[in-house]
Amino acid sequence: MTSSGKKVCFITGGSGRLGSEIALSLAQQGYSVFFTYNRSRKKAEETLDRLRTFTPQSAMTGCDVSKVSDIEQAFERFSKQFPRLDLLITSASNFYSTVLPDVTETQWHELVDTNLKGTFFTMQIGARLMQKQPFVSRIITMTDISANLVWQQFAPYTASKNAVQHLTRVFAKVLAPKILVNSIAPGTVTINPEWNDGPEEELSKMIPLQRIGEPGDIVEAIVFLTKSRYVTGQVITVDGGRILR
Repeated sequence: MTSSGKKVCFITGGSGRLGSEIALSLAQQGYSVFFTYNRSRKKAEETLDRLRTFTPQSAMTGCDVSKVSDIEQAFERFSKQFPRLDLLITSASNFYSTVLPDVTETQWHELVDTNLKGTFFTMQIGARLMQKQPFVSRIITMTDISANLVWQQFAPYTASKNAVQHLTRVFAKVLAPKILVNSIAPGTVTINPEWNDGPEEELSKMIPLQRIGEPGDIVEAIVFLTKSRYVTGQVITVDGGRILR
C-alpha cells in the first residue's frame, strides 16, 4: 500500500463525462487516483477537488495520449508521487461521426491515434511498472459495443475500438499471470448529440432493459474486475442488452 494505506489507480481521460465518475467511484472505495486530462483544465480541477474529498493524495496531469512523449511524462510524474500501481484504466477517447468517403487524415489521426495508439502505449508503459511489483495488478481498457457493430458514419472510431479489444487479449496473454487485462464495452451511458439516435425515450426502446445506462453500471463492472482473480482477456459488455438488437 501507499504510505496512506491506499491502493493506486492511474486513469487516462479522468476528467471526461464517464471517466470522472469512474475516478470518483474508485476514490470512494479507497483508491488514490492519478488521472490525465487533455483540453479542459477547469473540468479536471473540479474532478480533482471531488476526488480529494475521499483521497487527498489524488493528483492529475495534462496529457495528450496521442503523443507517446506525453504518456511517458505522465508516468514519470506518477512515479514521483506513488510507489505502486494497482489499477490502470484507459478511458481517454475521441468520438465523433465521420462520413466514410470524406474521412480526412486529420480525422483519422484524431480518432485512431488517441483511441488505439494512446491505449497501446499507456498499457505498455504502465505494464512495465506493474511487472516489477510483487503482487497481481490489473489493466482495464474502455472500448464500446460499436466495436462489433457496423456503424456507417463512425468507421475510424469503431475500427479503433475493435482493435483495442484485440490488444486487450494480446496483452492479457503476454502479461499473465502477474497482470490481469480486461476490457469493458459500454452501451449508451449518456446521451451524446453525435449519436443522432433521437430522444432518450426512443433510444430506450432499442434497449431490452428499456433504459439508458448510468455511470454506476460501468463502475460495477470495474469493481468486479478489480476483485476477480480468475478473469483475464475478456470483453465485458455493459449495454442493457442493446447489442442483441
